[in-house]
Amino acid sequence: MVSPPVDGHRTHEREITDRVDLCRPDGRLNPDAVGWTRRPLHRANLRGWGRNKRFEYWCVTTPTHLVALNVSHADYRVTYAAFFLDFATDRAIQTAERALLPLATPMPSTSGEGGVRGRGRQLAVGFDETPFGTRLRARSARLSVDLLVERPDGHESLGVVVPWSERLFQYTRKDNCLPAQGRVVADGQAYEFDPDTAYAALDHGRGRWPYAIVWNWGAASGRCGGREIGLQLGGKWTVGTGMTENAIRVDGRLHKIGEELTWYYDTHDWLAPWRVVGDRVDLTFAPFHDRNARSSWLVVESDEHQVFGHYSGHVVTDEGERVPVDGLLGWAEEVRRRW
Repeated sequence: MVSPPVDGHRTHEREITDRVDLCRPDGRLNPDAVGWTRRPLHRANLRGWGRNKRFEYWCVTTPTHLVALNVSHADYRVTYAAFFLDFATDRAIQTAERALLPLATPMPSTSGEGGVRGRGRQLAVGFDETPFGTRLRARSARLSVDLLVERPDGHESLGVVVPWSERLFQYTRKDNCLPAQGRVVADGQAYEFDPDTAYAALDHGRGRWPYAIVWNWGAASGRCGGREIGLQLGGKWTVGTGMTENAIRVDGRLHKIGEELTWYYDTHDWLAPWRVVGDRVDLTFAPFHDRNARSSWLVVESDEHQVFGHYSGHVVTDEGERVPVDGLLGWAEEVRRRW
């Protein structure tokens, strides 16, 4: 599959440097909130009920295994999910459960300024802010997670507000290259996460979405040739909004990419190589595992392929430096959702 060419694919995005409310008092999009940030400055003061989406997704990778945790709240339902993968054996553990009309699942309005807790019948998940970083915990019959994601001083993350209209919009904060440490126990086997080799990535989202949407997301963290590199790549869902969620991180500095990227991949063979290209991005992605999740529940439908693998190619910084990428561990995905 190839993303269609986009006329006028460059955007004109402004950087926001002061705190701002996502919504006006009537619940519609605040025009002053449209832009991008290097740190979490948006307060998601969402109003109303039924179309709001709030979610926190964490994925922590090592060279040999990974774990991902998710809490997603959509007013009328809440989802808790956990996923573990051992690369050498391809052993995967996946747990997800949903509850209709949840009573209470606190979701902070500003990223990093409050904890998130969720408990179902099969899975309990918690993300707690501490003076040292974010503590990730989860427990199910087969999986136990206790990790601390460090928050280095001056760490830059990408925040973006994507405006479909004044009634439909999304604030997303994408972060990567965060050192993590701790332990995961999967089916009785313990896996240690070393902060020298374990990287966490965050997808924090708050907004009001259209009923039907399709998106691509790619992310990676690691070291190549002595440089620390983070990739944040998006597609499809931002087209025509004047904003993108594309950025690269090189040695701690975030470089915003204001253009729509073109994605090439085969929807009949998800483990075939992918490509993501643009004026400042030329990457090939080689997958080794496809996490496919499908669900249909009342009017809610989801079909997602998240493939884990390695990125190679190059990216270009704001200063024009071409930075090689070689075997950077991460993922790419296509998600189709009705919600």
